[in-house]
Amino acid sequence: MRIGLIGQARRVWAPRGVKVEQAVEYTYKWTYLNLAVNGLEGQILWEWTEKMKAASIVPVVQGWAEQGVEIIVWDRAPGHRGTAYEGVSLKRIEQPPYSPQLHPAERIFEHLRERIEGHVYGGLAAKQAAVEAQLQQLATDPDRVKSLAGWDWIRESIEALAS
Repeated sequence: MRIGLIGQARRVWAPRGVKVEQAVEYTYKWTYLNLAVNGLEGQILWEWTEKMKAASIVPVVQGWAEQGVEIIVWDRAPGHRGTAYEGVSLKRIEQPPYSPQLHPAERIFEHLRERIEGHVYGGLAAKQAAVEAQLQQLATDPDRVKSLAGWDWIRESIEALAS
């Protein structure tokens, strides 16, 4: 997920006929949230990277493998492909192109966007801290993570990989 300072106006409640004005930021600065979601057990892991290139992502994925992650659901983003991943021991479930509705991390991203967008942070570090606070809350609430990302098709895919 790209976290940046190009803000989005969000829907807000207001009396009928009252024009709502929202301040938004518009600065080309961003960082990337790499998220591993175990929707079956309600666990999440995350790391921040400056770029979304394979050279930046491979150390994150290798770190997750060292922490016991065995399988990841993977979309076909350009940064998720290439020879840099040859030494990575994780099994990957690849998603079809342009199908974020199938990716469990996207439900967490939606949850985060609902809570962080529509505010002016003044800097990337402040927005990243807001995302960190939301991630910490999710990390302590496995039932919420399960409700967002624990789907039957994931369980069935993992069982098929094991056999």
